[in-house]
Amino acid sequence: MPDPTAPASGPGAATAAWLERYEHALLTVFGRPQLVLERGEGAWVWDIEGRRYLDLVGGIAVNALGHNHPALVVAVSKQAGQLVHVSNFYTSVPQVELAERVLRLAGAPEGSAVFFCNSGTEAIEAAVKLARRTGRTGIVAAEGAFHGRSTGALALTHKAAYREPFEPLLPGVTHVPWGDVAALRAAVTDETSALVLEPIQGEAGVRPGTRDYLRAARAVTHDVGALLVLDEVQTGIGRTGTWFAFQQAGLVPDAVTLAKGLGGGVPIGALVTFGPQVSTMLTPGMHGSTFGGNPLACAAALAVLETIEGEGLLAHTVEAGEHLERAVLALGHPLVTGVRGAGLLRAITLAGDHAVALAAHARDAGFIVNPVAPDAIRLAPPLVVTTAELDLFVDALPGLLDAATAPATPRQDTTAPPDRATKDAP
Repeated sequence: MPDPTAPASGPGAATAAWLERYEHALLTVFGRPQLVLERGEGAWVWDIEGRRYLDLVGGIAVNALGHNHPALVVAVSKQAGQLVHVSNFYTSVPQVELAERVLRLAGAPEGSAVFFCNSGTEAIEAAVKLARRTGRTGIVAAEGAFHGRSTGALALTHKAAYREPFEPLLPGVTHVPWGDVAALRAAVTDETSALVLEPIQGEAGVRPGTRDYLRAARAVTHDVGALLVLDEVQTGIGRTGTWFAFQQAGLVPDAVTLAKGLGGGVPIGALVTFGPQVSTMLTPGMHGSTFGGNPLACAAALAVLETIEGEGLLAHTVEAGEHLERAVLALGHPLVTGVRGAGLLRAITLAGDHAVALAAHARDAGFIVNPVAPDAIRLAPPLVVTTAELDLFVDALPGLLDAATAPATPRQDTTAPPDRATKDAP
């Protein structure tokens, strides 16, 4: 077996063989994977070569409890031994308990309700159908938005490279500049069914909406009778330090979409509707999902929520995120221009388009990060990550930045201390 403390200069034989099999068996919509991962523990993962990596992406904000958390393992194992799936002609105890828990954590008023599905994209699709029930067809979204890749959700997503191969898409969608209140006021009219926004734009580079911007969104939709739908697929379930990011803006939306962290890695999504007027717009037969709200996924989600609450992970997320920001800025490195985001959804912005190179050098040094934009890397680690683990990355960051901007040479080594990033798990 290769030395797990050695820096990775390229895929080993086992990895290369599996990647070749991957490319012969799977649609290559994700491109060629970077690693073949085998197991995980906490904030760490191991590949099939035995190399260890600090997972600072967390399945793109999915693995809220990290990898192999005992509470999630026990919950899934127990439920799998009892009941995995029933059709939605019936319900189950985990489904009802999870809906009640989500409504309580959201501070939803009496008459609110939850629809469970399997992904964030599906939650957005449900929100689009909810919006259509207003009798209007116009939808306003933001430039830079990412709301999913199904044809309905893709109409709300802004990136041209995602949209153009599949046009024409759902009509009536208008995109306005992000953070521009005047643009919102001009675009949201009495023909608008819904305004759909992310409190923090994740795929656009972790760009937060200000409190004033989100409150203005609530005001303009209220004025014209349109729905305010907040896409919290990435920001929800404690990721920003509160259960939902909208709670930091002090407002009540009409609907919220959830997924990612809700199941801690088990697929589940949700549309949460606020108040009886909105919650009665979709009636029996108007929407559904074969797997939505199945007992296994709901049991997993309950374990995630109970663990976040029981282990004080909301407060930890705030503290760890602030620690990370302070530590990165304290480096004073000329290539770091800032840190933005909230809680443990952060972007480190760079003075130049170095994110892809930085991510590659970080991976070789035993850190998984996401080059979310040419000049920014996204960090969305498990909420259980420790400040000591974050410091491993911060300590390595200057060397990684220098390596990422050095003249191109064959990558035989890395300036980050691989022994710290790849040592055995605590």
